[in-house]
Amino acid sequence: MDPVLPIAVLSVLIGAVIAVAFFGSYFRKRSSEGQSISKPELQEDRKKQPSKPSQHKKSHAKPHSSDKDQNKKHHPLDVNTLKGHGDSVDGLCFSPDGRSLATACADGVVRVFKLDDASSKSFKFLKISLPVGGPPVAVSFSDDASSLVVASQNLSGASLYMYGGVEKPKTPNESNQQSKVPLPEIKWEHHKIHEKLGILTLFGTTASYGTADGSGIIASCSEGTDIILWHGKTGKNLGHVDTNQLKNNMAAISPNGRFIAAAAFTADVKVWEIVYSKDGSVKEVSKAMQLKGHKSAVTWLCFTPDSEQIITASKDGSIRIWNINVRYHMDEDPKTLKVFPIPLSGSHYDRLSLSPDGKILSATLGSTLQWLCVETGKVLDTADKAHEDFITCIAWAPQAIPIGDKKVLVLATASVDKKVKLWAAPSLHAS
Repeated sequence: MDPVLPIAVLSVLIGAVIAVAFFGSYFRKRSSEGQSISKPELQEDRKKQPSKPSQHKKSHAKPHSSDKDQNKKHHPLDVNTLKGHGDSVDGLCFSPDGRSLATACADGVVRVFKLDDASSKSFKFLKISLPVGGPPVAVSFSDDASSLVVASQNLSGASLYMYGGVEKPKTPNESNQQSKVPLPEIKWEHHKIHEKLGILTLFGTTASYGTADGSGIIASCSEGTDIILWHGKTGKNLGHVDTNQLKNNMAAISPNGRFIAAAAFTADVKVWEIVYSKDGSVKEVSKAMQLKGHKSAVTWLCFTPDSEQIITASKDGSIRIWNINVRYHMDEDPKTLKVFPIPLSGSHYDRLSLSPDGKILSATLGSTLQWLCVETGKVLDTADKAHEDFITCIAWAPQAIPIGDKKVLVLATASVDKKVKLWAAPSLHAS
């Protein structure tokens, strides 16, 4: 055998061992480097995960900005909000001097607020819980601020209660002393006054026309077709009229107690005159005239302070001002003085109320409140979201009342949102 061959084979084996050892060390090193690189990446991902909650924080920050936007939307004419009602507020009425405001709430309670300053942070108030039988739906002062007529209703029909002694409201912190305050007493009451039908409106005034004796008179308008006139102090039924128009929308008495006018299912408005005897008592209620001109149902109406004109709002999209100071006994017809288009997309108003100076007409549709100039029909101001729900009732204080160191004409609005708001009158020069 060639002696060189074994040496060659041994050299190959030694070389192979050295190669395996070298490459094995090389690959182990690469593997450990790969692991050392991958671990920091995982840690970095874990560090990135806490950044997600910060995104939620940003999303939570958005409502705060919207809250600020809501605060910015506070209407400049919004003076105050009377809270504390437990349900929908369905009726309200100012006393003749404008210093007391009564509200009828579906929680079964009538509240009488004392408005010494409409901008006050708290108000003296009186709570009147009605007898079991249905929640109050409407209120009207009779004669003075101490007498209040309340309408309530349930499935069996509507009732009227006249409370006397409504002149000593209590402050919120006097609830423990309630026993020391004389509670109002029911002076008279009537039940099922419109048979089984409910009451839509309750309007009162002081009879001062002609030979009237200055007594308080009140008109209750049913959801049917009848209207009843009541003596505020005694509760006597003074007269009854039927509109014969399928369904009433509302009825009102003129400020001087001469006329009753009704808005009903048809486009015509019927007007009756309250005739007084020489002794000042009501003799009869007789048909006087009809206001013809609207093309669709009249939703609401109101008298001017001098009782010589009526303002009507109709589903035909118009407002009309009528002169009713005519010799209707000689067949002289009432005349349309002005016609204005209703400046809303809904094309009609739910309710109207005229300021005591006769210059500003307030009107509502849903939760929207507008003030219009009676002279021109132009919009003076608008509160698109005056309440959070449907506005149920509006009324002007009959006199200017204090707001701080000033006396201002004030409008009150009530709503299904359980709130009553007080609004200052806009400037007649507003656009």
